[in-house]
Amino acid sequence: MIVHSIVKKNSKALAIPLLSVLLLVIFIISLGIGAVRISGLEIIYLFLENMGLVNVEIEEVKAIVLYDIRLPRLFQTVLIGAALGASGAALQGIFRNPLVEPGLIGISGGAAVGAVVVIIFGGLITQVVKDILGVYILPVFAFIGSLVATLTVYYIAKSVSKTNVTLLILAGVAIMALCQALIGLGIFYADDNQIRTYNFWILGDLSGGTWEKIITAAPLIILPVILILRHNKSLNAISIGEAEAYHMGVDVERVKYVIIILSALAVGTAVSLAGIIAFIGLVIPHLVRLAFGPDHKIVLSGSALGGGILLMVADMIARTVVSPAELPIGIITAILGTPFFIYLLITAKKKKMI
Repeated sequence: MIVHSIVKKNSKALAIPLLSVLLLVIFIISLGIGAVRISGLEIIYLFLENMGLVNVEIEEVKAIVLYDIRLPRLFQTVLIGAALGASGAALQGIFRNPLVEPGLIGISGGAAVGAVVVIIFGGLITQVVKDILGVYILPVFAFIGSLVATLTVYYIAKSVSKTNVTLLILAGVAIMALCQALIGLGIFYADDNQIRTYNFWILGDLSGGTWEKIITAAPLIILPVILILRHNKSLNAISIGEAEAYHMGVDVERVKYVIIILSALAVGTAVSLAGIIAFIGLVIPHLVRLAFGPDHKIVLSGSALGGGILLMVADMIARTVVSPAELPIGIITAILGTPFFIYLLITAKKKKMI
């Protein structure tokens, strides 16, 4: 019993360092995988050469692929994974249910509607708005769409004393269906090029990562994720019960609003970068809780890191399984996530949570 307690305590202490190291290892491995193979030694030499420390003869195409394609793509992937993982963990925390996920309660769908408005109807947006928002116009519209959808779902599910999770999920399904209908209506007015872009984007597309996009989107993801991580104590209190959290000095409703807004911003920006990527926010928080316990100090940080890890692994599969072509990333995450979601539903049913 004592040995088990010591092992469990050490595993919690090592959780974040272990996940950080794993993230770095997967990142480095992923740099070399794709239609153009780059060995680990070549990656090291290219980095050293870029710093002026060595002078080696490596194919120019490999340097271009590494610096202009792989690196921005992987940084974007980590950012999106962190946004989805941390947001999923936080939303599951405030609603005290492992079935809650950004895509399931309308955040992703609402963000997609906002993004489609800019992509297809951008010409109807006034020049004043374009001048004010500049390069942030797509993530801002995605954020507005995700926020409207999420708050709608929240108010439908909210009762006097608590949030009805069954209603939350049903409302999320309804709002997602409405979002799909609005997107379909937008596609009706799109040209062939916009339709092709949308068809790949709606299933998730990580191939469009550029340094310009990362510079624009990174603050809109990193800042919300950091602020979400700061709410670990409040989420620990809420996990005991909303009434108990209130007596412990936690403003439960305020925490819910803040988490919803921060999650909408992070996920909305992620959707504006790569389209809808499902199940990352569902699977990762649950795995982190199983491995390291329910403490949100670990769950939130671990989910941010784990989201980046899982999305990079899914991206490697998408880039290699039909190489030199590429599968939409949403297909891979759905194949991985759907069985897990069914498992959670069966578990919740046995525990009479739904």
